Amino acid sequence: MGRFLALAAVLFALSSPAFAADKIRVLYLDQSVGFRHAPVTRPKNSNGPTQSERVLAEIAAKSGAFTVESTQDARTITPEKLKDIDVLAFYTTGALPIAPQAWAAIQSWVESGKGGFVGLHSATDTAWPYDGPGQTYTAFINGKFAGHPWTQGTPVTIQALGGIHPTTKAWPARFAYAEEIYQFADYDPAKVRALQALDFTDTVLKRPWFIPITWAREIGKGRLFSTSLGHTPSTWDDPRFRAQIVDAIRWTAHRMPGGAKPNPDEQALWALLSLLAYDNRPKAEVETRLARLAKADPAWLRDTAARTAALRPLWPGKPDSDRTRFDAAYKAVLQDVLAKSEG
Repeated sequence: MGRFLALAAVLFALSSPAFAADKIRVLYLDQSVGFRHAPVTRPKNSNGPTQSERVLAEIAAKSGAFTVESTQDARTITPEKLKDIDVLAFYTTGALPIAPQAWAAIQSWVESGKGGFVGLHSATDTAWPYDGPGQTYTAFINGKFAGHPWTQGTPVTIQALGGIHPTTKAWPARFAYAEEIYQFADYDPAKVRALQALDFTDTVLKRPWFIPITWAREIGKGRLFSTSLGHTPSTWDDPRFRAQIVDAIRWTAHRMPGGAKPNPDEQALWALLSLLAYDNRPKAEVETRLARLAKADPAWLRDTAARTAALRPLWPGKPDSDRTRFDAAYKAVLQDVLAKSEG
């Protein structure tokens, strides 16, 4: 009889509001002020859930790790609302109608460790004017959409960086995929731990600079996760992406261990790998040169990687591009990298 009563007490505790409150409370914003992606588009002639809202509800129920409330109105996010949630997730575009006091409150909430932030796909294609305390949204998430040469369905190779991290364990260390991948302006490698990136040694469409896909950041006591993945509906149906979202929510809510110490030197090496691969150097040669470059002075590595990043605004075909300037800058940095990596 005593065992029965003990079991009954456990079952009652598991079903009680106090236990339910232990679940991570997620507020998901999938508002589009700019381009509207398929996963955040409501069914035609319906106010039903978007695909991403439905998937989040499904993985919340299946994992038991969190509950989710979805909205397409950023005005829902107020200082008072933040008291009732643990993680804020964005799949957004454009200039969101977030009041300055609300954005200041969000930053304080994250910095205090009371809240976490998850940015999905076009969360980096989001920004609005702000001159209050803290950072602009772009500085906070650490990047702003600057084109996507790798459009929907483009075959790419994705490589893990930054060692083992809980938010990327659902994926292989290296894998082929087809997605829309962003490149970024205002991305600072010294602020984040890059976790996944494009590997141009096996990607047909190349660029001579580093393309991060997924990164993690610590802001004060708080945690931030951002990924470019999630453009295509098929990605939202991928069990690995779904598992990554669960892990990102758990990690940003401090329910999983793992730090986010920036890895700018590793990112710098991958920038130089991108440069060499863009020059159509054989993969074996790229790997040999990269091994030599890994022994170079870190300051030189970071400075040279910054020179590759500076090539992006000069890229031929952009309205403000200059082919002559691009060619000269590209050849100069390539020559320095080749010289530095000679045996």
